[in-house]
Amino acid sequence: MSNHYDVIVIGAGPGGLACATKLAGYGKKVVLVEKADIGGTCLNRGCVPTKTLMHTADLYRTLKEDTECGLCIEGVSIDYASLKNKKEEVVSKLKDASSKGLKALKVTVLNGEATVIEPGKVVVKTENEDVELTSDAIVIATGSLPAIPPIEGVDIPTVITSDEILSQVPSFDELIIIGGGVIGMEFASLYNSLGTKVTVLEGLPRILSTMDKEISSSLSLSLKKKGVTIVTDALVSKINQEQGKTTCTYTAKNKTETISAQAVLLAVGRKVNLNSVLNPLPELDRGRAIVDDNMMSSIPGIYVIGDAAAGYPQLAHAASAQGEKVAAVLAGIPYTTDLHLVPGCVYTQPEIASVGMSEQEAKDKGLNVHVGKVPTTGNAKSVLSGDERGFIKVIADETGTLLGAQLFCSRATDMVGEFAVAIGNKLNEKQVASIIRPHPTYEESIKDALEASIKKNK
Repeated sequence: MSNHYDVIVIGAGPGGLACATKLAGYGKKVVLVEKADIGGTCLNRGCVPTKTLMHTADLYRTLKEDTECGLCIEGVSIDYASLKNKKEEVVSKLKDASSKGLKALKVTVLNGEATVIEPGKVVVKTENEDVELTSDAIVIATGSLPAIPPIEGVDIPTVITSDEILSQVPSFDELIIIGGGVIGMEFASLYNSLGTKVTVLEGLPRILSTMDKEISSSLSLSLKKKGVTIVTDALVSKINQEQGKTTCTYTAKNKTETISAQAVLLAVGRKVNLNSVLNPLPELDRGRAIVDDNMMSSIPGIYVIGDAAAGYPQLAHAASAQGEKVAAVLAGIPYTTDLHLVPGCVYTQPEIASVGMSEQEAKDKGLNVHVGKVPTTGNAKSVLSGDERGFIKVIADETGTLLGAQLFCSRATDMVGEFAVAIGNKLNEKQVASIIRPHPTYEESIKDALEASIKKNK
């Protein structure tokens, strides 16, 4: 094959795929290098498999517990082998679709481990040989791995990461989760719905510490009502096996405690390792590459996107947008999407979504804001679906321009995009509230929240 390309993209996750396909669509000659599976963490070991399992878990909970929905099905149970097969089927279909899309756009895909030996030159170690590639630009989209905390006993076989739990789809009677961030809370919700006794140990004062406090407290209350034990300010010092169970020793409220379960899930975040790809390294911030507004690192001609880029949330859709931005920059095409306006989603039950500023963030910036908040208990779709209590909250400045929104309710992750459009286009609450929304839908609560905010601003 010809070894010179317009662009070399390393990593075929959401960011790398978006970048490579856009570049090919712009007429660029592109090679996409991936050492494992097309789709990266999101498709193979993250977003997609997690949400596939959650879909079944939510159905299972409904059939087991919602006696008022009109269904009467006895003997409902989970077939974990079938659940794993369903997950793998979904992943396979989406992976095949991505591969076909790359082929149709004539993107060269090379399977192997890439190392940038200098700007414009990459060596790829394939199964059979080392291949040297040259290019005008290099895009690093290598993603991240589950972080392993420095706790004694983390190497015990029953201490697992999210990658391992999604690969195996194991059944647990009891599960301890170390970490109350997004990953930890999604798995807490998932396994609680499957009937597992779940305990969450979080080192900070509250779960979901980076999100709105009201969302954090609402989710905590919801999960506790469902039987999940949540211990905050809990510092785990040791993990060991005794009497056939895995035991965590932790300190909380100045007391040393122990708790045991079948397994322990480590959910303390994700780490980036650019050392295996780049040498020398660009300027870093806590292991992630510092990039400019065009996503270029401190090394000219080397762009970094996705989880490895400092200053951006580690989310699949953020990586995709960054990949599209780099493709546009390299093709000389205008790109206007605000890469810092990124919706955040947590696929618990109820769902959580947010975009823009929280009330506290707006106040910290010295802005004069008002807040509109409505419970979803009066929403017809929520009532007929038997959904638990939730809310939608919007934040606007004194002119009525929308600054942010937080949603804790069913279909929150599907609705947050409406707020992202409004905030990105600097629309005011009256403009967004003026749109007719169909009835009965969850979206009607958006208008209710906006009208509550408008009343506050009179």
